[in-house]
Formats: sequence, structure tokens, C-alpha cells
Amino acid sequence: MAEKKYQQQQPQISMAASAIAMRGIRLFLNAGRNAAEKRASPPRTRRTKAVLPANKLPLSGIEALFKTTRFTKNELEALFAMYRRLVVAAQAVAPTSVIGQPVPKVDGIDQNTFRDVMHNTFDLVTEEIILDRIWFTWERGASGGEGALKFEAWARGLSKLLRGNDDERRAHCFAVYDLNCDGYITRDEMFLLLKNSLLKQPGDEDPDEGVRDLVELVLKKMDIDKDGKLSMDDYKQAVEQEPLLLEAFGQCLPSRRHATTFLKTLSTKQ
Repeated sequence: MAEKKYQQQQPQISMAASAIAMRGIRLFLNAGRNAAEKRASPPRTRRTKAVLPANKLPLSGIEALFKTTRFTKNELEALFAMYRRLVVAAQAVAPTSVIGQPVPKVDGIDQNTFRDVMHNTFDLVTEEIILDRIWFTWERGASGGEGALKFEAWARGLSKLLRGNDDERRAHCFAVYDLNCDGYITRDEMFLLLKNSLLKQPGDEDPDEGVRDLVELVLKKMDIDKDGKLSMDDYKQAVEQEPLLLEAFGQCLPSRRHATTFLKTLSTKQ
């Protein structure tokens, strides 16, 4: 009797065990299939979220820059619209990744955009060393000389470049020429700046010798205290006596004509 009862129960136990086993097999097969699909599919490209400037400059920002620059409030709004277009355009052409790693979007005006504006808008067709120095000496506030230009630094720098007084223009040029930032324009710095700005004439056997002669002529004219290098005081006195010496070592300011044209463009956008 007991044996008969066992025979009746055994098929039910076998069916339950089979169901459990089949479910385990299905889970195992699905896991294997998913792993194979992941290996076969190309890796996903992580998209970097663009960091775009606000559509409009906050009123508090306008008020602060109105007090610290020589731009009107309407000009500041037009400048901000230009700044935003430049940032958006630069972000659109920037690579999204390098060697499989996402590249963060530049939040501001980067060096390439800066150079394009100096060339195309202000006609600063000058030597690369000068353009690099203009970029690195641009006043950025607490962030120093690194990173992209935020709008506040962009506006303050353009104010000095376009409407700066004599002291501001002299300070700007001197900082550009002082290549190692030690407070002096030395013979070596003059040589490097002038060598890059002068064209080599056909038949010149030793163009460097001509540049050295020019350096000595410049020192004779501008080195007021005769110590063999130009201090800010030397430079200021020399430029006051002869304004054409302001950009003696290379163009680092837009011409009056290009500055006026740009400012008129701002006015028409009001």
C-alpha cells in the first residue's frame, strides 16, 4: 500500500523539479545571450553636455561691468550676444571625445576663438608670439592666466583694448613684451620680438646681426636710466616723448580705425 502511494507521488515531484530546472536553464541561456550581445555591439559614445552661456546677461552683471568698464549698458548687452555666439560656435566644432574619453565643453572663449577674433575683427595680423602673449596677459581676475575667458574678463579686456587711457595702453603693451614677467624688457626679449617681426631680406648673410644692431638702437632711444634693459618707467617716459614707440616690438593693439568700426557695430545692434 505504501509502495503504491509512493508511485503516485513521484511523478508530481519529478514535474516540480523539472519546472525548476527548466527555469534555471532559461535564466542561464538569457544571461549568456545578453553578454554576447554586449560584446558584439559597439561601445556607446558618451555625449558631453554643452555648457552654454545664459541667453541674457543678468542685470546685476550689467551694473557691475558698467561701473568697471567704459562700455554703455546697451554695448554690454551687444557684447554679451557676441560672446554667446562665439562660445556656441566654438562648442559646435569642438571634438566630443579624444581617445575614447569625453572632452568637457569649453565654458567661455578659448584660445583659438580668441586668436580668430584678434585676426579677423581687430586686424591684429601680428606675430604668433605676440598673439600668444596677448592671450596669456589678458586679465582674468581670480582665475589667473589659465582657462577660457568668461564674459566679465572678456568685457574688461576689450574695454582697455578699445577705450583704454594712455596708462592702460602702455601697461598692456609692456606686459605683452615682458616675456618672462619679471618687470623688465631685456635685450634677449627685444631680440626675440624683433627677430620674429622683421622680414629677412634676400642676400642677408647674418640677419641676427642686423637685429642685434636694432636692439642697441632701441635701447639707446628708450633706456632712460642706461641699465641695459627697459623698466616700466623707462618705457613710459620713452613713449611719452615719442608715441610711435608704444608698439616698438610688435603690434598688440587694434588700429584706431578697426576699434572705431567695431564700436560702431556694437551701437547698431542696440
